[in-house]
Amino acid sequence: MNFSIDQLHLFMLNVGICRHDGDWNWKDVCSPFSRLYYVTEGGAEVVMPSGTYKLRPGYLYFIPAFTRHSDICDSLFTHYYIHVFEDLHNGTSILDEYDFPVEVKAEPMDLELFKRLYYVNPFLKVPESNPNSYDNHQTLIGNYKKNLQRPFCDKVESRGIVFILMSRFLKYATPKTQVEDGRIHKVLTYIRRNVSCRLDIDDLAGQACMSKGHFIREFKKATGETPNVFITRLLLERAQFSLITTDQPVKQIADSLGYEDFSYFNRLFKKHIGMTPQQYRINHF
Repeated sequence: MNFSIDQLHLFMLNVGICRHDGDWNWKDVCSPFSRLYYVTEGGAEVVMPSGTYKLRPGYLYFIPAFTRHSDICDSLFTHYYIHVFEDLHNGTSILDEYDFPVEVKAEPMDLELFKRLYYVNPFLKVPESNPNSYDNHQTLIGNYKKNLQRPFCDKVESRGIVFILMSRFLKYATPKTQVEDGRIHKVLTYIRRNVSCRLDIDDLAGQACMSKGHFIREFKKATGETPNVFITRLLLERAQFSLITTDQPVKQIADSLGYEDFSYFNRLFKKHIGMTPQQYRINHF
């Protein structure tokens, strides 16, 4: 995949350091932002759909946005953290195009980069380690505004540091959904870059030079999901993100994602997320 660095817009929400002694235990955390960790002392575990990972000193860790996970700690554990989200310009998400390693070996300078980032942005430390205290609409909006009010020189330095740390993971990242069929791969890339548009399965099948039925079968064979399920999942993730990080009316969010039928959007959201969009937003206040 060929991208320009100008297409990658990473926005930092939080940075800080946490010290724990068996009290970093949170279940079923699922946030609209990604997490980067640098462990300085002790250890803990993170349970993710892809497996259980032991957090240890000298390594960097990355938990992508909307990845449900649980944190386990029964002893001393100290780590720096950064919370970032990708500001989607023109609806394009570069991070969503890749599968990232959870753990990479830290470079000698990385600890100093975390320290410097925290030094420049001390006011972006989370109030406490409980995700419920910071993973909510009011806190996210407040941190977003704090970021915008920073001096320009601090924004430039902070973005540079975040880019350097993310590059550690990008070095080993692989394109999402590795498929042998180049036609399906082409359509997957198109979907991710245009998911907010009104995508038609017949048109997607035409791009793959397949009949509709053959396209659906090959798509599911390659991804494990039908095209409609795949597209809906991406759209609802973007809806969740917008509900938490913006004050846009729910109907406006639905319209921006191509759902002209507001009632249908509400039913679809409740079916997949377990509550209506408005309830989801209220729960994150």
